[in-house]
Amino acid sequence: MQRLYEVMFIVRPDVADEEVEKLIQGLESNVSAAGGTIKSIERLGRRRLAYTVRGTREGNYVLFTVGGSGETIHELERRLRVTEQVLKFLTVRIDQEQKRLAKVKAIRATKVRRGPQPETETPGAQAAVGV
Repeated sequence: MQRLYEVMFIVRPDVADEEVEKLIQGLESNVSAAGGTIKSIERLGRRRLAYTVRGTREGNYVLFTVGGSGETIHELERRLRVTEQVLKFLTVRIDQEQKRLAKVKAIRATKVRRGPQPETETPGAQAAVGV
């Protein structure tokens, strides 16, 4: 069953850009070999970490959007876990959230937009005021 995941991982800041690209290409080939597809890759660059991880306060962030089965993600996570250059990683399943947002958007599209109601004047109201 194909599902959609976001995989964010942080690479040590002392790793050269060429090695990061090589790591990304290796992970892409692993995902392809496991039957998954990489939908997008975002290189978010060097950012400060919230706390010290393995003696470093910065890291290069990379975000994958991956389509695949649970076994594909399991293999990708195993690779990230044993890769020394990777400080941390996090995987989030996003297809359920996208379905929920599409459903909410469809419900909102069916509702009629209601603006402010025009004021209706009753003939008795003006007479009571004395106009």
